Amino acid sequence: MSRQVFLYDPPERFVAGTVGLPGRRTFFLQASAAGRVTSVALEKTQVAALAERIDELLDEVVRRTGGNAPVPAMAPADIADSAPLDTPVEEEFRVGTMALAWDGEEQRMIVEAQALVELDADSEEDLAEAEERMLQDEENGPPMLRVRLTGAQARAFAKRALDVVNAGRPPCPLCSLPLDPEGHVCPRQNGYRRGA
Repeated sequence: MSRQVFLYDPPERFVAGTVGLPGRRTFFLQASAAGRVTSVALEKTQVAALAERIDELLDEVVRRTGGNAPVPAMAPADIADSAPLDTPVEEEFRVGTMALAWDGEEQRMIVEAQALVELDADSEEDLAEAEERMLQDEENGPPMLRVRLTGAQARAFAKRALDVVNAGRPPCPLCSLPLDPEGHVCPRQNGYRRGA
């Protein structure tokens, strides 16, 4: 079966967002352009890691080019996107592997999110070989979302993604565990945490 690649070059919109209440949210990356929308599900930690790595990569691009790359130091306010995800949110796939790259010729950030794949392997060598094949850009691989962003779009994406991650349940001031609307059993106040 041929690999399905959802390519947005460039996207009209590329954002991280959630569906659901804090504590029970599902995180999505959503790209849209020319009337089509692609939404892929991922974990909160993946969103946070992606945003942090985008900022780190952009900082490195600025450093290596001596500030000549078209990358702003901060996310431009004029392209900030705080709107909710486009509806209906229909999950194309759950993300397993993500990759980032900077195209120096086109001055674009490339973000790739590849579908989660179960690998069958009898040994460590077979597993390593299967992982290597999966990461190659071949026509029979798992579905992939590929988005090409300007430096400004990438900074705006990273800022929003971190804002979305941090918009969850507030931390307990004593133990830093998330506070639920129903209440919180705090290990610092009670001396222990009860099992579920």
